[in-house]
Amino acid sequence: MVIFFIFIFGLCIGSFLNAVIWRLHRKESFFKGRSYCPKCRHSLGARDLIPLLSFLLLKGKCRYCKEKISWQYPVVELATGLLFCLVYWQGIGYKDTLHLTPYTLYLLRDWFFIAVLVVIFVYDLKYYLILDKVTIPAIVLAFIVNLLLKIPFTNLLLGGIIVSGFFLLQFLVSRGKWIGGGDIRLGFLMGVMLGWPKAIVALFLAYIIGALIGVILIILKKKTWKSEIPFGTFLAVGTVITLLYGEYLLEWYMGMVK
Repeated sequence: MVIFFIFIFGLCIGSFLNAVIWRLHRKESFFKGRSYCPKCRHSLGARDLIPLLSFLLLKGKCRYCKEKISWQYPVVELATGLLFCLVYWQGIGYKDTLHLTPYTLYLLRDWFFIAVLVVIFVYDLKYYLILDKVTIPAIVLAFIVNLLLKIPFTNLLLGGIIVSGFFLLQFLVSRGKWIGGGDIRLGFLMGVMLGWPKAIVALFLAYIIGALIGVILIILKKKTWKSEIPFGTFLAVGTVITLLYGEYLLEWYMGMVK
């Protein structure tokens, strides 16, 4: 029963994240003003804003102008709901070994991390841009929360410096052709979220996933070898996977090298 309510909560957060993504792009405040259709700009009522359900009942079309609603909206809502459930499910195994307050903090922290990474994933995928107004506040908050959870400061700093330093080196060598400044700051955020050595796991996963998707797109002739790739999207995916399964991946790797 708890998992059901968490799923509903995740759907609602996903709906909010859709609004954040759109309003960030439009440079509008996402705390003021009513939601509206991006096509006809008609204000949306409560019945138009029920996560996932409204999309299904309206058959994927705006109630007012009948234009198609982007699949981004239900997909982000559903993905956020499922990811929130996964975070909770992963925590069930260790919550009995922790006091309630630390467990609650871990849960809230990971939900916050997921929300930030969903925004980065979608925004970079759509607009090929990683916004400082997302990554920089997230870095500060991630530092604070992880320190409250008594995660060593040196682990967080080392993870951030190594990943962002790796991107900075590429930026300097290529004079900004291979990597952008947003990737450097996202790399630091990854390090602060995951710490050392999990940040390296996320980085490795991002390159593997990015390479596989890139090759598939080239084979399908959707991209060429010279096409720009929204790498922040893959970094976000690698970070989410590591956030959920980083311990298992590290244990598996250490078992392989022994």
